[in-house]
Order: sequence, then C-alpha cells, then structure tokens
Amino acid sequence: MGIDLGTANTLVYVSGKGIVLQEPSVVAIDQEQKTSIAVGEEAKKMLGRTPSNVIAMRPLRDGVIADFDTAELMLKHFIRRVHEGKALVSPRIVIGIPSGVTGVERRAVMEAAAQAGARDVRLIDEPVAAAIGAGLPVAEPTGNMIVDIGGGTTEVAVLSLQGTVLSESVRVAGDELNDSVTQYMKKVHNLVIGERTAEDIKIKLGSAYPAQDDNEATMEVRGIHLLSGLPRTVTVKAAEIRESMSEPLSIIIEAVKRTLERTPPELAADIIDRGIMLAGGGALLKGIDTLISHETGIITHIAADPLCCVVLGTGRVLENFKQLERFFSGQAR
Repeated sequence: MGIDLGTANTLVYVSGKGIVLQEPSVVAIDQEQKTSIAVGEEAKKMLGRTPSNVIAMRPLRDGVIADFDTAELMLKHFIRRVHEGKALVSPRIVIGIPSGVTGVERRAVMEAAAQAGARDVRLIDEPVAAAIGAGLPVAEPTGNMIVDIGGGTTEVAVLSLQGTVLSESVRVAGDELNDSVTQYMKKVHNLVIGERTAEDIKIKLGSAYPAQDDNEATMEVRGIHLLSGLPRTVTVKAAEIRESMSEPLSIIIEAVKRTLERTPPELAADIIDRGIMLAGGGALLKGIDTLISHETGIITHIAADPLCCVVLGTGRVLENFKQLERFFSGQAR
C-alpha cells in the first residue's frame, strides 16, 4: 500500500488496484466523547462550521504531523476503508514525506503508520516519488528537476541515477497562498473570510502570471465586514488576487533558482534540454508554469496528473520493490 500523506489531501494506492482513495486530510472530533465523527470529505465540509463541542481539524501542518493522535486515527480510518472494513492483514506501507523533515518528524510518521496496523513501514522523499509518478527517467544518468508544490511544502529536487543530487524543501505552498488571500481581503476590503472561501477564490480567480483573459474575471466573496461586524458581499478581480499571492510565489521561485545555482554543470545542461517538471496540487494554479519559465529561462512542464504524482510514485516503488529499494529514506518494522 502506498500513501501520499499530504497536508491537504491523503491518497492511497494499493498494489494491483491503483489509486483507491483520495480524501482531504481532515478529521472532525467530538471533544466530549473524544471520538471521531467524520474523516476526509465529510469532515472538510465541517471546517469552520462546527458547534462548540465538535472540532474539525487538519492533523498535518507543513507536511508533518502536528497532532499525532488525530493523524493515527485518520490513517487507521483510511486503511480500514481501503480494506472495506475487513479484518486487517497488516500491509506493507510506503509513505511519501517532505525531504526537509527532521528525524523526529520521520519517526512520528512511522509510528503513526505502525500504530495504524502496518507490519513494514518505508518512507520515500516526496520529490523522488513525484518524479517516478510523473514518469521521469530517474534511473538514467541524466539530470531531472522536479518541483512538487503541495499544501504545506514545496519540494525542489534534482535527481539522477536513482538518487537525489540535491533537494530543497520550503514550507511555503498552497496553504500560504490561501493565507495571503485571507490577509489581502482583510487588509484591502476589511472582510474576514474562512479557510474554505480563500481556497475557492484561489481556485477560481488565482493565477501566477498575467494572461489576457484573466483581467476581466471577477467573483463575489461573502464574509464578515470588520468595521460593522455584519455579513457583507464584495466583488474581487483576478488581478488583485494575483497580486496578493505574489509574495509566497516569489519564495517558491527563489527556492527553484537556488537549487539551479547549486546544480552541477553537466546536470544543469540536461535540465535545460529536458525542462522542469511541476507536480502537486499547486501545479494546477493558472500560469505557474509560465512564471517559472519566465523567471528561470527554462521550459516548464506540468505533469499529466499533478495531484496523483506522489501516490503513483509510491505505488510504482511498491510494485518494483527490489529494483527501487534504494529510494527509501527510512524504514521501521
């Protein structure tokens, strides 16, 4: 079983079946009973809409486990769902995690999976899994550059010959883009909006690079007006949202540039030939490939299915376990 344990979404791949589960990484908990009410899509609908005794939370922040018990509960739930509630045959699990996490954070992921019923837990760095899932020839002696923009982290890595030549992980990604939209609405329009509304605005209006058809796009946003304290509707333009997201986007661009500066010349030549590959949910932001191409001068491609790259990579590693064993960055039994 391969798991992409993401800040925003968790995906599960089962050998022989493919991707069997794709759900938001959200858990709703009854604080009085200390039990989970909903996990995944159902729990996401409750974000910001729960009564006082129920809390809807995301157990992962910036790609790492922020709340151990809730993460374990979520993993157990997903593993049980994949097995359709049958008694668990303890599976071998490969989990994709950000490359920049500490040893303690790695152990937390392994323990959560072991507690959830895995007999053998292996970890694989997300950029490596994403590159394999995107179909890059990582086993060949050529330079491949992958930029995986997730919910909590952006991973930039250069890979060659079944290994990571260099990688960088910045804790700026989809969540920070949402936060920048929230802050902008508060500062410019005096409007307080929730996490889900910010994400909707990013998906509908957000773009990383100006395009001709963008500037006319508008959207009505509802929230609480700061001065009057009453609900209010405001119309926002696409250009405003692009401007509001420029700061986190520039941090991502800087990480890409820093990695390119440190790349050995032979591999850099390969990357110029082959281009940069984008994966992760952030790759779906309109114009982000154009922005990276513009800033680096290197052609940038978006993976065929950016959301599923990491989980497809973990699945491919599982199915070719012996050949690809070198990719694992940690294991627990």
